[in-house]
Amino acid sequence: MHEYINLIAENIDNEHICCAIWDPKHQAGVDCKKARIKDRLKDWHVFRKLNARWKMFIEYEPIETARVPINGKNYEYIYCLRVAWSFKDKWIWKELLEYAINDAKEKKMSGICTLVTKKKKPFIWDKKFFEHFGFKVVDSVADYELMALSFDNAETPKFNDWAKKMEIDNQDFTIYYSNECPFVEHQIQELTQYSKDKKIKINFIKIDSLEKAKNAPCVFNNRANFYKWKFISNTILNWNSLEKLLK
Repeated sequence: MHEYINLIAENIDNEHICCAIWDPKHQAGVDCKKARIKDRLKDWHVFRKLNARWKMFIEYEPIETARVPINGKNYEYIYCLRVAWSFKDKWIWKELLEYAINDAKEKKMSGICTLVTKKKKPFIWDKKFFEHFGFKVVDSVADYELMALSFDNAETPKFNDWAKKMEIDNQDFTIYYSNECPFVEHQIQELTQYSKDKKIKINFIKIDSLEKAKNAPCVFNNRANFYKWKFISNTILNWNSLEKLLK
């Protein structure tokens, strides 16, 4: 068994949060992410990581307070599960997920759920991995699926009606984002400057409250891009990838 650490109020200032470990340009995003975790510890938010300087962690919290447009009761929601590819054979991914499942059971939860995709997309885990642990698809929107592992016969979580729209009421390039991912903050700053330099209109909408998250107009984990009214991706863009996309 590997050694793990759960981030708590007493250690979070001195521990890294796995992502963006080596890149100083993402420090603002790391600070925002830590502030986000601190604020959510009161909601039984869990960030568990390998006790090493690698990107290996799982992050989850109760669905009632999870900043995602999913409604449900007494389920845990997994935001992110990441394991460095070089450690894929070390069973760390298995130990992290099993910890979350057992933790949910000890808390007398009805189950645990997470977002997956039919086709591989950035920052979202493979559907087949969760199927191996008994997770089942309980709802879907476009290429995105909500998978749940149920412990009892309680009603499973569902995407809310707004999330299933996958469209907004304007045609400008619009980015919905949160500080769930530490990489997002730098990209938002970069694209804000790019839009000013190129005189391109980009709308930036920060999901910074539970109400905004639960009523997001698309499937949302930390980032969503819209253009000409429609949802186009959950990719974290920089100015170069945005230019290619617009062309």
